[in-house]
Amino acid sequence: MANGEDRMTVGTRGRRSKLAVRGSTVLSAATSKEEKPRTKGAFTDESVAAKKRRVRRILAALHKLYPAADCALRHNDPLQLLIATILSAQCTDETVNKVTPVLFARFPTAQALGEASREELEAVIHSTGFFRQKAKSIQATCRKLVAEFDGQVPDTMEALVTLSGVARKTANVVLGTAFGKNEGVVVDTHVGRLATRLGLTWSSKDTKDAVKIERDLMDVVPREEWTFVAHALIGHGRLVCSARKPDCPHCTLAGDCPSAGTFEDAGTPSPGRLSR
Repeated sequence: MANGEDRMTVGTRGRRSKLAVRGSTVLSAATSKEEKPRTKGAFTDESVAAKKRRVRRILAALHKLYPAADCALRHNDPLQLLIATILSAQCTDETVNKVTPVLFARFPTAQALGEASREELEAVIHSTGFFRQKAKSIQATCRKLVAEFDGQVPDTMEALVTLSGVARKTANVVLGTAFGKNEGVVVDTHVGRLATRLGLTWSSKDTKDAVKIERDLMDVVPREEWTFVAHALIGHGRLVCSARKPDCPHCTLAGDCPSAGTFEDAGTPSPGRLSR
């Protein structure tokens, strides 16, 4: 789940906003007046009410396409998901899924991870990249879990973002997937790209502006769908709406996508009409 918001603080990382770093401020899901146009570009005349209607159609299509959409990081409990998400910064889920079975077989608990030899831990997670900083964050997190949370992963945003290597995106992953709590929308590379292409973000400066993209999605997506929509958009981004060559002619969402057919070699979009 490589993405900008939860990148490890090493090398030449850009400074993250206070909200992105600590996540302590709850993003508002309140919308402006329904009649006020919100979307940039070709859809400047689309009202929030029309956007919400379009989102309902998009969600219906995503539920049909990906009824079992879930986190791609393999895990058996909240601790494994938390550690896997920390490892996924600037790394593919596939690589993390190869590392974690070995990691958790050797260090099955927060206490074991916290007490592990740093050299041994770094050797196990080496292939995920930035392994020194990740090992440091994992051990600091696990030691805090043991000292303050009885070795268990907390189930609140406020507690999760106090852990080393955990910002709002990671907390959203754990809360939504492990605890079934819709506290926000996970915005990774795929979600940022698709939210922009689908015209579901209007305040963000680009596809990497995770904080504003999340806030906009929370405005127009029903809260009960926050966890699902992230998993489904990630799946759609990998299978259909790729970064370089989206498959618009075969995209079920094309009729509700203002970007459909606008990419080089993307072809002609499927028929459909956007309600404005």
